Amino acid sequence: MTKAFLDENLLLSNPTAEILYHQYAKDMPIIDYHCHLSPQEIYENKKFKNITEAWLYGDHYKWRLMRANGVEERLITGDAEDYDKFLAWAKTVPTLIGNPLYHWTHLELQHFFGVYELLNEQNAPLIWEKVNQQLPGQGFGARDLIMNSKVTVVCTTDDPTDHLEYHKQISKLSDFPVAVLPSFRPDKALEINREPSSLGWPGWARLAV
Repeated sequence: MTKAFLDENLLLSNPTAEILYHQYAKDMPIIDYHCHLSPQEIYENKKFKNITEAWLYGDHYKWRLMRANGVEERLITGDAEDYDKFLAWAKTVPTLIGNPLYHWTHLELQHFFGVYELLNEQNAPLIWEKVNQQLPGQGFGARDLIMNSKVTVVCTTDDPTDHLEYHKQISKLSDFPVAVLPSFRPDKALEINREPSSLGWPGWARLAV
């Protein structure tokens, strides 16, 4: 019998793996020790206007794969319409078999939006509509999505000069029991030649004093 793609036993290749996952690991909390989530968006429980904003506005992993697939930069980080950027990503997805983003894309569509079709250029318009109809609803804010995913700890990536005001505000939220913790990421300290200088090492050094 043909095994369904992304069924409940994804990546579980034998009975022992199935027992360990379903009886022990499945309901364990998630401790996310490295992510690119925005503490401000978490604090504000940001609602996303469409799937492009949620998926593509800041995901450099997706950007990299789109560039490798020959997508124009205006459809990645440029001024193209969000719908066109989504179509460009949908066109890229079928080329990603073997890359974790292929699995992640479809797991997210299934888990959060009940979409079980494999995303491609042909069905992208229908999936765009189905997902965007759900995003304004209850349970799709940034904090809601984190809590509904059984996450208990989120470690954001932060510049050493960050004031961490949103981390402080999040810690005071009585209805959000997730620990959002900063982590040290001094990217700007390594960008000695970046222009304008305010964005690279000179600007970072002034802030650090």
